[in-house]
Amino acid sequence: MSAPIPSPETPQQSPAPAGHRGARAAVLLELKRAGVATAAALAESLSCSVNAIRHHLKELEAAALVSHDRVAHGVGAPVHEYRLSAKGHELFPDRYADTVSHLLDHVVQLQGRAASVELLQSHYGALGQRICAETSELTGDQRGEHIARALDGEGFMAKWHPAPDGGMLVEHNCPHRVVAEKFPEVCADEEAFLSRAFGARVQRQSHIAAGCGCCSYQITAHPPGTEASS
Repeated sequence: MSAPIPSPETPQQSPAPAGHRGARAAVLLELKRAGVATAAALAESLSCSVNAIRHHLKELEAAALVSHDRVAHGVGAPVHEYRLSAKGHELFPDRYADTVSHLLDHVVQLQGRAASVELLQSHYGALGQRICAETSELTGDQRGEHIARALDGEGFMAKWHPAPDGGMLVEHNCPHRVVAEKFPEVCADEEAFLSRAFGARVQRQSHIAAGCGCCSYQITAHPPGTEASS
């Protein structure tokens, strides 16, 4: 018999997802942290049987909280990789984002929408300047790893995946999702500051605000002799 799935509600862990406790909460929390995972990986992380994990994943998919992709890994049948759906991400409340959203709404009432957008642009401008300064002497994967760590510290749960001509930056959490739904300009500002920070071409591949399980950006190095656009 497999060991019980540990409870996610310990002082070292994040609060349980709203409305869920016990085993399913632990699965949701692990997917939130990992971004994407197979049933086998979840079983190993949570010290339980693969069959138990598959049962919980089936229930969570039926509730539209989790989705999966069939992914081929070399020889053999494709495996199912699971991730939180947009509805699943919403189970993890972000009081900070709610507070910022209310404050921005107040600014809109007093000074107009343009003033709120300017505040958001100022925030990303400052974040971009800091990261650019920290990475100015770094190249390649060193820069990608540093940018991912910096964003992780801002609550984005970011990971860097290197590639020969650049790489992929994946953000498994959107700390400003509530804000982005009202002010989509914040997402454009994020893409622009990432382009400056990487000094490379940045293309968004997936978008949490559009219902995807993560925000991902394809980073492509500029050809030799060319510069990133400002």
